[in-house]
Amino acid sequence: MKKRKCNVLDEGCPSRQVLDRIADKWTSLVIYALSEGTLRYGELQRVIGGVSQKMLTQTLRSLEEDGLVARKVYPVVPPMVEYSLTSLGRTLIEPLTAIRKWAEAHPEFVQRRR
Repeated sequence: MKKRKCNVLDEGCPSRQVLDRIADKWTSLVIYALSEGTLRYGELQRVIGGVSQKMLTQTLRSLEEDGLVARKVYPVVPPMVEYSLTSLGRTLIEPLTAIRKWAEAHPEFVQRRR
């Protein structure tokens, strides 16, 4: 029996949870920041303007659980932690870059419509 592929518009479709994750504002900004390479927590917080410590921590944990971000802890005092995109996370660079470029090209139009 052939499995029916679900549609993201269907409430119970697992791909809907994936879309919710990658469509999140902080997720896309973390992916964009890490697309340039590995960063430490403090560097990420400085690069991503306006993100609170709590929100950045929650976002990084979720991305790590989803297999999009890798976390490496070095056994030093004070602890040093680095974050990088996994191979799966790197597959998001191109589509999120396209969305970022669109957003950077059209802010006046959207703001005018508000």
